[in-house]
Amino acid sequence: MVGMTQLAPTVTAAPPAITYPWGEAMPATGERLDLRRGLHWVRMPMPFALNHINLWVLDDHDADGAGTQPTWTIVDAGVATETIRSAWQTLFAGPLAERPLSRMLVTHMHPDHVGNAQWLIDHFSAPQQPARLWMSATDHFAAQLACQSTTGFGGERAAAFFMSHGLRQPDDVAKIRARTGYFSSLVPEVPHAYRRLMDGMTVHIGERDWQCMAGHGHSPEHIALFNERDGLLISGDMLLPKISTNVSVLDLEPEADALGLFLASLDRMRALPDDTLALPSHGLPFTGIHTRIQQLHDHHAERLDEVLAACAAKPSSAAEMLPVLFKRQLDLHQTTFAMGESVAHLNHLWHQGALKREIDGEGVWRFSPG
Repeated sequence: MVGMTQLAPTVTAAPPAITYPWGEAMPATGERLDLRRGLHWVRMPMPFALNHINLWVLDDHDADGAGTQPTWTIVDAGVATETIRSAWQTLFAGPLAERPLSRMLVTHMHPDHVGNAQWLIDHFSAPQQPARLWMSATDHFAAQLACQSTTGFGGERAAAFFMSHGLRQPDDVAKIRARTGYFSSLVPEVPHAYRRLMDGMTVHIGERDWQCMAGHGHSPEHIALFNERDGLLISGDMLLPKISTNVSVLDLEPEADALGLFLASLDRMRALPDDTLALPSHGLPFTGIHTRIQQLHDHHAERLDEVLAACAAKPSSAAEMLPVLFKRQLDLHQTTFAMGESVAHLNHLWHQGALKREIDGEGVWRFSPG
């Protein structure tokens, strides 16, 4: 069938700790790559520095997994751009044409994951039987809130929060204040009705049972999916093969220990077999999850040591940590994410008692050894 690719994994005699069973192979936009029976990979372009997202299409039978009509469950939806919507239309006119969508499962509330959820439901459900959104309650509510008001990386509250952590350049602050429609421009609508996903819950999709694993720190209640029988983990953004997941503290929860929550969530994944095939939202499918988890722990430990050393040299703000944590030039979009990460590292050390924090005369939080 045009637009459908079946590839066999490459086999190596002595694989390294982290391996990529399909090498550099990936589906082209508008095509699907079949990884296992009933498990398909599609890949969409995104208009950011992180320029792609992996989305997963699973064979199903109906919205409850108990019927007889063949359908699709889609895991994550992509940002609401015309490019991605056109790619979905190509897929449903070709490789996905034989079935309707019965379930839209979203790992978490960020725009690249929930952005097209309502659009996919509207366009590709069976006639008279709309697909249902499946998502954690916390992230569903967070996505609805973000669509209705400005949270996180734009608007007056975000500008005030970043200013309280030392970001004071007038042009940057003005641009952050002006980003009042950032989330809703990427997520025009979040489905109102949904089925709740919870930690430990089992979801039957097609021939597989998937256990929900809640993760924290990247989003309020991220849901990864583990299939024990076949050793599969749809890891979302919680476990990526090469880049470090963004872990940010934002204005809505300014004292959060997001990094502590994230690291604890990673440790829960150590209980999974090391040869589990991880299906990440960004990067390539990989094995060697224990090695990757340790790499991420080591990465953050190094960053925390650098932050401690900088704060020991002088009381420092999150903005002053940007060149410590990020060695490259950042544009404004990247700076807002970097500020969230900087506060996350400082807050983690503050919660551990390694740092204390005080407001200086300009209203900026400064951190120094506790």
